[in-house]
Amino acid sequence: MFGEGGKENVKYICLAFEVHQPYRLRSDFFWKKRMFSGDTNLFEKYFFCEKDREIFEKVARKCYYPTNNIILELLDDFDFKVAYSISGIFVEQCLRFDEGVLDSFKELARRDDVEILEQTYFHSLVSLYEDPAEFKEQVRMHKELMREVFGREPKFFENTEFLYNNRIARLVETLGYDGIFTEGAFKILQGRSPNYIYKPVNCKNLKVLLRNYQLTDDIGFRFSLKSWSEYPLTAEKYAVWLDATPGQCVNIFMDYETFGEHHWEDTGIFEFLRELPEEVLKRESMAFATPSEVIRECEAIGYVDVRDLETISWADVEKDTSCFIGNTMQWACYEYVKWLEPLVKEADDGELLRIWRYFGISDHLYYMFTAGGSSGEVHSYFSHFDNPYDAFVAFFSILHDFDACLRRKIRTADRPFIFPGGEKIWSLKGLYKVLKGNRVPEKFIREHFERGDFERWAKDCIHDDELAARLAKLRAAAQDEELLERLYEILSKAAHAND
Repeated sequence: MFGEGGKENVKYICLAFEVHQPYRLRSDFFWKKRMFSGDTNLFEKYFFCEKDREIFEKVARKCYYPTNNIILELLDDFDFKVAYSISGIFVEQCLRFDEGVLDSFKELARRDDVEILEQTYFHSLVSLYEDPAEFKEQVRMHKELMREVFGREPKFFENTEFLYNNRIARLVETLGYDGIFTEGAFKILQGRSPNYIYKPVNCKNLKVLLRNYQLTDDIGFRFSLKSWSEYPLTAEKYAVWLDATPGQCVNIFMDYETFGEHHWEDTGIFEFLRELPEEVLKRESMAFATPSEVIRECEAIGYVDVRDLETISWADVEKDTSCFIGNTMQWACYEYVKWLEPLVKEADDGELLRIWRYFGISDHLYYMFTAGGSSGEVHSYFSHFDNPYDAFVAFFSILHDFDACLRRKIRTADRPFIFPGGEKIWSLKGLYKVLKGNRVPEKFIREHFERGDFERWAKDCIHDDELAARLAKLRAAAQDEELLERLYEILSKAAHAND
């Protein structure tokens, strides 16, 4: 007979780490009057590369190198297993600032006892968007990056900041993943334990692992807190707590920077990490396992049901989305980024698309948190802005500048052109792409043209009287066999005038 943990009388300890560094927005963008400056390098115009390098090199020295070395030693010496969720942005910063850090993670990824998890490439909030297309694209990008850089194809999903609801779970299952991590929030468990395997409602195969946030926070937040009643926390004491915790598994998931950066070396955090595997494995009732091993060995005991408007995350005391879109400043920027999506994608410009995706990094909104209290202190700790209001001024002015740049490039309209079937086009460049790409049947194009719809849209929404006149003149030659090609030629010239 198998016990609660899958193997006889064994409870699994699942240890996983978030590895992410954002690209930070320039804090002086508005105050140094950088708006509408005409700079052509938008990345350097919008993002604080000097600060990113400074922080990355500091954290590499204090955390990434020493912690990776310790983990590698533990993997050699014990039946120890860990999992990493590494954002695409972090990999980019490794390549930009210190490839040696990436090499050390590659060495970890080569180990069979290390699992690489999936997430969105840009550590973004796109799983909350109504249209799932961008979420799927960012997951695809991350999967390809993990395959290219680490030679691994993840099968277990960890969404940005543990964002989770029933819809997200269904999306993740349709993408072929076996499991997903989220928070063991009290409001979804209703008295049940987070230390068991669950299933999402309306999913057939996907399993859910829930983070034990209390035991995680004992390390992540309280380890060096001298006022804590359990200070100092030793590996032996923590192993006793794990052993006394009932369930199939105890899932500990934290920021990797916990080691050496959030808790400095002189707190004893590295000694704690070095000693933990031995203390856990002294007790035959426990074994380390990767997330995929846990869901393979253990059966789900019930379901979790999180409706779309009750989305949970691992952030703050509230465990919801309020850390990102809880105030009007956050909501305004979040909606602005979403609103720009169709315009960016009509531009057919890889650099503009990438810059827009950088705007979706969750940290930008995280810095605008205003609720105060202990949660506010955590937000302030991570932010490079003096206060959340400066974070808003910087982000909103950058978005406005980007919007103006985008409008010049693609000739955006006040109102979209809507084709039969509901497809909306917001720019001349977008209209040209749709028509030339055969995305609309020729009969519909001719009907719109013969009614004068294109010329009216050019005049009333693009405000280009010259283009409208050229289209009207062409319409007078409606019997011309080369009509459509001449239409495409006119639209192409107008759409690409600013390239």
